[in-house]
Amino acid sequence: MHSVKSRRLRKKLYLDEFSVKGVELDCSLTCKEESELATIMDDFLLYVDSLNLCIGGGGDLTSFAGFISSNERYGSVTESHISSISNWLKERKIVSEFNIGELVDANYGI
Repeated sequence: MHSVKSRRLRKKLYLDEFSVKGVELDCSLTCKEESELATIMDDFLLYVDSLNLCIGGGGDLTSFAGFISSNERYGSVTESHISSISNWLKERKIVSEFNIGELVDANYGI
């Protein structure tokens, strides 16, 4: 629990109403070639960017893991974002399975 802090300090430290939420993502892929991996990753990055989100992570032909957060300074990933990303991944045959974690504080991991 945070001690009593001024609004200005809570904002500066991304606490309480200024916390930024994000999610972890793990995907299993069935890529046979690097070109397939490049295509799915480019498409996914464009889709995530269209939601005004960003992702950082990495992987190889068989799996990918990353963390998704908002492009906005005090923005957060929402349940509707998670639903949209989940639907997008389900439509891709190259994604054999995936797991999207719980919303967590992107700065403090809680």
